[in-house]
Amino acid sequence: MPETTETAPAKVPRAATPHPGRPRRPSPRGGPPLLRHLTPWFFLAAPLALLITFTYVPVGNMIFYSFTDWDGVSPDRDFTGFDNYRQIFTRPELFRVFFVSFYYLAASAVQIVIALYFATVLSFDLRLRNLFKGILFFPYLVNGVAIGFVFLYFFQDGGTLDSVLSFFGAGSDHAWLGDPASANTSLAGVSVWRFTGLNFVLFLGAIQSIPAELYEAAQLDGASRWQQFRHIIAPGIRPVVSLSVILAVSGSLSVFEIPYIMTGGATGTSTFVIQTVKLAFQFNKTGLASAAAVVLLLIILLVTWIQRRLVPDEKVDLV
Repeated sequence: MPETTETAPAKVPRAATPHPGRPRRPSPRGGPPLLRHLTPWFFLAAPLALLITFTYVPVGNMIFYSFTDWDGVSPDRDFTGFDNYRQIFTRPELFRVFFVSFYYLAASAVQIVIALYFATVLSFDLRLRNLFKGILFFPYLVNGVAIGFVFLYFFQDGGTLDSVLSFFGAGSDHAWLGDPASANTSLAGVSVWRFTGLNFVLFLGAIQSIPAELYEAAQLDGASRWQQFRHIIAPGIRPVVSLSVILAVSGSLSVFEIPYIMTGGATGTSTFVIQTVKLAFQFNKTGLASAAAVVLLLIILLVTWIQRRLVPDEKVDLV
């Protein structure tokens, strides 16, 4: 009689049911979907409220005032259309102050070159390099008003500069702040002294972020300091240089502290920002001053856009 074999029935897995006395494990994604999406906005509510209140609302009010003849005091605001903008571009005394910015733009180029040179030199192993880093960065820490008063005595007749020149036998009775050319050159020189430290720190941080293995490989290949700068440092810090150029252009167009403290805008040293402040608070032409501020903002945005188009940010791969 043949033997029959019985096959055991396959076990069907049972659905996992939670133990009646065991708490349910929370979902790994955590919380309902709506709450999960709203949580980041709860943290952003306060910063966004401050940003909108103290940045975008004032900018919106400024744009609105630029189309009125408001004097900044009376509640009457008569709509004048584009008359304020027409005055800015048709009255030479209002638009001529933009040419003063060329002095500070040239000074910005000088300070970028100086900062890049010292950042490159002090990135290598040198004695007392930390001391020189502090000396270069110290002027940026000093208040702009204090710097204005210090250099006001430095450039005055018989002041520190004249005394130093007389000590070396090159005394001069020239009034450094007496004519537009020398006054703007002197003020631009003060801005070089003050802001070189900022660019220096930016460049130094970018240089130190470059992997040290690249320098070691370059030294093994016999590369000189100039070759290391040309093929390693310059490509590696290109985004930071682009940022410094943007800051230099916007800063040269919006100079205020140093010329306002040292000359008050006299002798042809008035910048666009000084003129805007005088229009608003001295001549009570808030509408015209708002239009000038809008023009300055648009010019800075336009220059920044052109610069980013000409020198776009590209990912730098040195390896």
